Amino acid sequence: MVGKLTVGDIEMAYEVVGSGPPLVLITGVGYGRWFWHKVVPALAERFQVVTFDNRGAGESSKPPGPYTTAMMAADTAGLLDGLGIRRAFVLGHSLGGFIAQELALSRPDLVEKLILASTTYGGPNVIPITPEALEVLTRREGDPIELVRRGIQVACAPGFAERHPEVVQELLAYRLTNPVPPEQYQAQVMAGAAHNAEARIGQIACPVLVLFGEHDKVVPPGNAELLARKLPDARVKILPGVGHVFPIEDPAATVEAIVEFLM
Repeated sequence: MVGKLTVGDIEMAYEVVGSGPPLVLITGVGYGRWFWHKVVPALAERFQVVTFDNRGAGESSKPPGPYTTAMMAADTAGLLDGLGIRRAFVLGHSLGGFIAQELALSRPDLVEKLILASTTYGGPNVIPITPEALEVLTRREGDPIELVRRGIQVACAPGFAERHPEVVQELLAYRLTNPVPPEQYQAQVMAGAAHNAEARIGQIACPVLVLFGEHDKVVPPGNAELLARKLPDARVKILPGVGHVFPIEDPAATVEAIVEFLM
């Protein structure tokens, strides 16, 4: 089922596939629900998988900023309420992990179990993004194709682009045909930069899986233990041989980790 739903001040584009317990997947900066396309088919064999486009991306509304992670969590809650989903498993990746934290804090009734992937609790006491990844995230001028290629090199494990040129082409095609307007891209980036749940994260009582890629340059994997220590019921899993966008790099390992934790 593909559709759009009015949530607050925006229209949210979403897709629901499969049957079983609801599983909500929340993307990071600049991606729409396409980000999950390599893992959704296998997950849909066990779950009712809900994917959507955050405000500012994909087919959802693109209002001017500023955005906050609390605002985007309210968008997510509104979508679930509108779809009649009363409780779900929730996975948030990168910026989506910040949004998932705010969702679990503001609407604990909605979250059965939580997967925080490639993310931190925010604020000054985390291991920061690497300089090379920060440059790609913030320097957006120049040839669009080269910009995307630089992003792929940083987001994936070393050598991935060379070993999988077909995935690089797929990412290039997506990025170039689904661009996020610069103002909205910046609004998403700044929402992530302003996120700080360090003092509140311990209030998340549901079981949490902290899931990282071994070679993540965007959110260094040392953050996994920092995050898990703040949570009352958390475990850590580091996926070998992958970087920041592991649902694209190794879909099978990603699905296996999700299913192992949730089932």
